[in-house]
Amino acid sequence: MQITSLIQQNVLMRAVVQRVDGASVVVEGETIGAFTGPGLLVLIGVSVDDDDSKCAVLADKIWKLRIFESAALTAAGKQVNSESVEVAAADANLPVLAISQFTLFADTSNGRRPTWQQAARGPQAEPLVENVVKALRDLGAQVETGKFGADMRISAVCDGPMTVTLEV
Repeated sequence: MQITSLIQQNVLMRAVVQRVDGASVVVEGETIGAFTGPGLLVLIGVSVDDDDSKCAVLADKIWKLRIFESAALTAAGKQVNSESVEVAAADANLPVLAISQFTLFADTSNGRRPTWQQAARGPQAEPLVENVVKALRDLGAQVETGKFGADMRISAVCDGPMTVTLEV
């Protein structure tokens, strides 16, 4: 019971960010979002405690996360607007595929069946995920999305692999 209490006290909006070389999302046999070449696949989870105040902060962290190598992007034909060795998607105007992912709040502390009590339900989560996407676009990102609540098939070519979890 103590572990669950600790988890509930530290619930934050989450994003799992993957550096990829292309990603797509398919719903009911139709590709609804995709890009080729370097970019980010971002899975966004919203907790029951989240609100609008976190959306822009999370978007900024995602867009400015320095997980790309400048030399690799230049070799791939991307223009990089930074002198740094490690650069962000923002530095090369790379695309983002953003997918809502309530399962980021799986609680597996009791038994083998996950529960999602800390995951926000649709009426709360959907507008917050949309606000993260809007904030990314406001920062200049080209953002493709999945469909909230749909059964999605997500494909990606992981680069590295490089996967980072962000929380705000």
